[in-house]
Amino acid sequence: MAFFALTELCGPSWDASRLRREQDAWDEHAAFMDGLVDDGFVVLGGPIGDGERVLLVVEASDEHEIEARLGADPWVSTGMLRIGAIEPWTVWLDGRQSK
Repeated sequence: MAFFALTELCGPSWDASRLRREQDAWDEHAAFMDGLVDDGFVVLGGPIGDGERVLLVVEASDEHEIEARLGADPWVSTGMLRIGAIEPWTVWLDGRQSK
């Protein structure tokens, strides 16, 4: 298993006039993402910058696994979100281990 940093961007179904938690199918998306956290797939995640992008740190075998797992997200399958970039991440520092 390896770490990957990825960004998700608003897709064509995103309603820019509504806040993130007011978007259609928010509850289904949130439950799906909570399941990925519970599975240990998503390590960290949340909106970055102005909130137009989401950064996820995931632990996966490869990019294909990431695309397959996130493809089942109700927001990805309906065009609310899309994957912007997936990059392998070599973690050298991790302060979480010392807590």
